[in-house]
Amino acid sequence: MSDQILKSVEAPVNENIPQIRSGDIVSVHLKIKEGDRERIQEFKGTVIRKRNSGNNANFTVRRIASNGIGVERTFLLRSPRIEKVVVERHSKVRRAQLYFLRERTGKSARLKEKFN
Repeated sequence: MSDQILKSVEAPVNENIPQIRSGDIVSVHLKIKEGDRERIQEFKGTVIRKRNSGNNANFTVRRIASNGIGVERTFLLRSPRIEKVVVERHSKVRRAQLYFLRERTGKSARLKEKFN
């Protein structure tokens, strides 16, 4: 009985999000509402974490903004605000959470590209 109640509350899966993993370099296109207008903003960076927990599943993308300042943003996987996610590159990583990238800048922050 409780399983049916939980399913009725769950948000539908967003089909615009492909299979992503830690280390992928992605471009997330978000719908942003400013007043009565709506526009699409792109956030491009490396996926440093992915959490699968049903309705609350999310992934965190990190990018380096101007002056070398790191910016991280967490997106809900089932969010209707996400227009699309484009995976631009897969990287070879050996761990699920890439928090070590926070302390690194420049060449040491690069990840090796993974070819099939």
